[in-house]
Amino acid sequence: MKDITAGPLDGVRVIDLSTVVMGPYAAQILGDLGADVIKIESPVDTVRNGRYRTTPGMTPLSLNVNRNKRSVALNLKDEDDREKALKLIDTADVLITNMRPGALSRLGLNYADVAERNPGLIYAHAQGFRGDSDRAGIAAYDETIQGASGLVDIANRAIGRPVYLPTIIGDKVSSLTIAYSVLAALVHRNNTGEGQRVEIPMADTMIAFNLVEHLAGHAFVPEEGPTGFNLSMAKGHHAVHTKDGLACVVPYNPPNFRDFFAAAGRPDLVGDPRVTGEKIDPADSDDLMGLVDECASALTTGEWAEVCAKHSIPFGPVLELDKAHEDDYVREGHLLDVVRHPTEGAVRSIGIPVRFSATPATVRRLAPLPGQDTAEVLKELS
Repeated sequence: MKDITAGPLDGVRVIDLSTVVMGPYAAQILGDLGADVIKIESPVDTVRNGRYRTTPGMTPLSLNVNRNKRSVALNLKDEDDREKALKLIDTADVLITNMRPGALSRLGLNYADVAERNPGLIYAHAQGFRGDSDRAGIAAYDETIQGASGLVDIANRAIGRPVYLPTIIGDKVSSLTIAYSVLAALVHRNNTGEGQRVEIPMADTMIAFNLVEHLAGHAFVPEEGPTGFNLSMAKGHHAVHTKDGLACVVPYNPPNFRDFFAAAGRPDLVGDPRVTGEKIDPADSDDLMGLVDECASALTTGEWAEVCAKHSIPFGPVLELDKAHEDDYVREGHLLDVVRHPTEGAVRSIGIPVRFSATPATVRRLAPLPGQDTAEVLKELS
């Protein structure tokens, strides 16, 4: 909490009228960049319920998506509280919400309602599916979005099981999309004075995200090949077991493979016809990466790091999450610092991953208790 600076979004006010992770994480990113983020909390937010609570409502997720915010507790079904929320929105540059359109309309909080009062507002509405589609209004969860966006199909084709990625990737990629979309709309507003509604559908966001490389042969009409990026879908596309642990060793071209096999003490593979040509045949990727895994146990992780650096073979260590706070790279980059929270005591705070030379982003406020700042924020309206 030292060397606190204003950040590049100093002077921008954001109303966070969202729940769970997608909206709150986007609002936190804007808060990290210097915006004054006011989180309007209903009496129930699932992120406030969970394991490891020291204080009611202060879960790991709430600590990780609510910093650099002020919390105002309002029951939007109550007429007086709803009017207070509208008055706060009147003061805002940005509103982020992931409430369903029907609920927003019933509460008088849809875009038409608030734009009439605040025409310069950037109204970022995140939801599972496009509002003009036959799926509009359907409840969306990260797992269902992974299915709807093709991720489950990719996993099934790659490993033979229709698994979900073990991270809420749909929520978090959509959070980033909300953040950059809001920034683009703010530039337009600053140039023209015109606010606007920005819709961010999770499914559309993740379909676009997945197809960057996985559209593959279907990029052409007629198709020149199947969908799916061969390298990342190869059966052997995974971290390898070294003599003393795990490492990411990813030979990309014939010289990479030859140098790797030579270091592993496998001259028979150095002369393998599959690695002596000018490029690797995609059809051989599975078998070759299987051989990489088989040979990796010849050396320790540290030894492979030296070999790969010498021969320009892509290499990376595997970060064990339980030991992340001990990792030199994490520690030196302040990516997981211990800070003193007013109610929770010592907690680990996730670092801000970007660095600005002129307007550094900083953690100005740790995550608030539910409704902690209600009196302070509402007093500013008077």
